[in-house]
Amino acid sequence: MHEQEKNNTEQLILEAAEQEFFTKGFGGARTAVIAEKAGVTHAMLHYYFRKKEYLFERIVAKNISLLAQTITAAVGNSDLPIVERLKSGVAAHFDLIAANPQLPRFFLNEVLSRPEHYHILYERIIKEVSENLFASLQKDVDEASGRGEIEHVDIRMLFISLLSLNIFPFIVYSFIEPVSGELLDGMMADREKYLAMRKAENIEMILRRIKKQ
Repeated sequence: MHEQEKNNTEQLILEAAEQEFFTKGFGGARTAVIAEKAGVTHAMLHYYFRKKEYLFERIVAKNISLLAQTITAAVGNSDLPIVERLKSGVAAHFDLIAANPQLPRFFLNEVLSRPEHYHILYERIIKEVSENLFASLQKDVDEASGRGEIEHVDIRMLFISLLSLNIFPFIVYSFIEPVSGELLDGMMADREKYLAMRKAENIEMILRRIKKQ
């Protein structure tokens, strides 16, 4: 099999596996279904990924790397003012979740239902995000605060606030949307409009935390 053909087959398997894991979780996902969706035999899938756990780890690694790269690209340009970088970080993270709305629930469900997978998520997040991003960003925040440009903030706590603000709307959307007509005057009827409003509000809330009063 040519290298390009092998890469294409592997990609098809990974795409099918991601869909299966996102919709059914690790416990409910079936390699036979993944193989069928990828258009390969079960034996072929086993050739590429001997165990379901290996597929799961690849999906986790891919999505955490995507998260890290997205946020790092948004906040990592030290030539820009720190306020603009943080604003871009909130927006980029929100857009990533909006494009992959099943991602937060997938991670949450796996941690709650299969605690043995927590170390996979934790180690990936620590390696991809914390070690490479928090230290340098905290240094820039400290310097900007020392110059009187922003309020001082622990970047780790700010990151938790960012996650809470951006992830919550997608986790609860399917629960709230059916009754939004009565509770929220139909605010969620137009999903794109609602998400744009929520994104703008989240950015403003983060910026209020760091702006000098």
